[in-house]
Amino acid sequence: MNKYEKISIEVRDRIKSGYYPQDHPIPDEHSLAKEFNCSRMTIKRALDVLVMEGLLFRKRGHGTFIIQTKVKDTELNVMGGESLGFSRLVTNQQVKSKIIAFDIEFPTDEVANQLVIEKNEPVYHLIRLRIVDDEPYVIEETYMPSKLIPDITEDVLHKSVYRHIQDTLDLKIGVAHRKIRACKSNEFDQKYLDCKSDDPVLEVEQVGYLNTGIPFEYSFSRHRYDKFVFTTVTVTK
Repeated sequence: MNKYEKISIEVRDRIKSGYYPQDHPIPDEHSLAKEFNCSRMTIKRALDVLVMEGLLFRKRGHGTFIIQTKVKDTELNVMGGESLGFSRLVTNQQVKSKIIAFDIEFPTDEVANQLVIEKNEPVYHLIRLRIVDDEPYVIEETYMPSKLIPDITEDVLHKSVYRHIQDTLDLKIGVAHRKIRACKSNEFDQKYLDCKSDDPVLEVEQVGYLNTGIPFEYSFSRHRYDKFVFTTVTVTK
């Protein structure tokens, strides 16, 4: 994990725990750089993540402030911006993964097109149920080129694929393009997410890119409607 990611996680935890008073700016970049023993650029990048997540906003000449929002403790707030992965989104709860499918296969036309690969290039096909504090939250169906992202094992799937990509393979994850749609729950959702037949489900179709611009992931995530909030932030200058 990069230094700025560790700092953003620590500052995020401090914000959520009330460590910083909400009616005052958080410590400035110089003070935080001294505290975390790093450069101001590293601090700026860490705070940029939290600004994109909608936790902080910068007021020119006055400092960086906490955005005061009311989100239920049982809901995860998902923002645009960098792709952190589910395990890093949930920082103060126990996350488990149940492997539903784990295969290597040749891609369909659609999967090959989204990953910009040939149809004879094998891909991992992964389906996992992500469980938070013993409650089902999301089903993830993911395709990854096995040549680009090698050595995925069941041990990796039970932990964090994104951590494997960044820490083990030493690859840098960049942006993600997402489409979010509301769907009716299907038999799969009802079986694994404990959805009722008339419950809506939030489906996120995503293409994730390395910082080199190469797509490494094509996925569909189906989220329980009562466990997630998807938020966008508009900055007005």
